[in-house]
Amino acid sequence: MTASFLLSGCAGMIDMARDVASSLADIDISGVTEMFVGKAPELSPEQLAQLEVIPPARSLWKAGVEEGQAAVFLPVFENGTVYVASTDGLLVRFNATTGKASGVIDTKHKLSGGVGTGEGLLLVGTFKGEVLAFDEKSGNRLWKAQVSTEVLSPPHAANGMVVIRTGDGRIFSLEASSGKRKWIYQGATPSLTVRSFAGVLISDDTVYAGFAGGKLVAINSLTGSVSWEAAVARPKGASELERIADITSLPVMDEQQVCAVAYQGRVACFEITTGTQIWAQDVSSNAGLAMDNHYLYVSENKGALVAYDKKDGTRIWTQSLLDGIRLSPPLVRDARIIVGDSLGYVNLIRNDNGAIVARSLTDEGAIVTRPVPLPDGFAVQTLKGGIYAFSTESMAVPPLLPGQSSSILRSPQSQFLCALLPFCTP
Repeated sequence: MTASFLLSGCAGMIDMARDVASSLADIDISGVTEMFVGKAPELSPEQLAQLEVIPPARSLWKAGVEEGQAAVFLPVFENGTVYVASTDGLLVRFNATTGKASGVIDTKHKLSGGVGTGEGLLLVGTFKGEVLAFDEKSGNRLWKAQVSTEVLSPPHAANGMVVIRTGDGRIFSLEASSGKRKWIYQGATPSLTVRSFAGVLISDDTVYAGFAGGKLVAINSLTGSVSWEAAVARPKGASELERIADITSLPVMDEQQVCAVAYQGRVACFEITTGTQIWAQDVSSNAGLAMDNHYLYVSENKGALVAYDKKDGTRIWTQSLLDGIRLSPPLVRDARIIVGDSLGYVNLIRNDNGAIVARSLTDEGAIVTRPVPLPDGFAVQTLKGGIYAFSTESMAVPPLLPGQSSSILRSPQSQFLCALLPFCTP
C-alpha cells in the first residue's frame, strides 16, 4: 500500500482529515503535554519590562498543522522543502521560501515521532512502534517496519541504514532500502526516568546516544557493538527522584570531541575515538545543547542559556533574562543562537556576549524542539501545531500581541486544511 503527496482535491482531503482525527479515539493522550512545558513561569516585573522592549525578529511566513497532543514533532528542511508531521497522521510539505503547502501525505497512522530524512526517505514513527518510510520525491510509502514500542524521536537515515530510538531505551538499525532489521542495542534503564524525545547522532560509522543514568554510548553502526561508554553524570541523592540523571537530548560533536548534557547532572565532552573525558561542568538540562567553532551552548533547566569554551569548559557568558521559562535546545545560526521557549516565543541571542537581540511570539504554544535552519533564517513548530519561519534579523517595531497570529490553528478540521492549501475553500 502506498500513500502519495496530495496536491489537489479539497473535498477528499477534508473527509480524510475527519476520518484520521476520529480514529485517535482509541489512544488515551489526555493531559500528557504538561510534561513538556512544566508549570507556568512566574516572571518578575523587572523581567517582563526588559523582555517587552526587545524588538521582534522579521517574520518570513507562518502555517499550521494539527495540535501535537501527546507527541513532539521536529520539522526538517530538505531540498528546499520543510516537512512537518502531526499526531493525526498527516505529513505535510511546505515551500521553505514562501511557506506555501505543496503536498500532504495521509499516513493512516497515529504518529508519535518525526520527521526524519536521509537516503531519499521521509521517516515517521507511531505510538504502536511502527516505522514508516516514504519516498521523498513522490510521497509513496516504501516500507513499514515494527520495533519494540512507541517511536518518540525522528528516525535518522544515513549510510544505507535507518536508526530508530524507542520509548523503552532501545536503538534499532534497519536497512534503508527495505526496513529489514540489522541489529538492536539495549541499554540499562533505571526504574524512574525522564520521558525523552532525543534521537541519535550518526557520524561516519558511529552512532552516539545518551541514556538514562547519565551514560553516553558510542555504537558501531555496522555491527551494533559498543565502541566505548562514558559517564556524563552519575546518579546521586536519597530518593529515586533525586537520583534521576538522564541524558534526554542529542549529543553534539566536532572533529575532536562529542559532548552531552544530563538532567540533574553535568555537561561533559569526550574524545570521539576513545571516550576519554576532556572536561566537564556541573549543570542540569533536559533541553539540550549546541556547538559552533568556539563555544558550547546549553539550555539550562531554569531558563538560562550558558556559553562554555568548548576547549576547556570555561564559562564565557550566561543569559539569565529568561529564568523561569523552559527553553528548547539551541540552534546556532550565523552569529545568532536561537532558542524557543515554553511561552511560545523565539529568542535570538548574540553568540559573542549572550545579549537577546530579538524575541517574537508565535501562537503561545510551547516550543520544545530545536529550531530548524532555513536558507534565509529558521523555522519552529509549536505544540499547538503552528509552523513559523523567521529571519535572524530583528525589526524595530513592537512585538506581536498574544493570540495575534493563531487564527488558522484553532479552527475545525475543514478550515484547518483549507488554511494550509490556498486554492481550497471549506
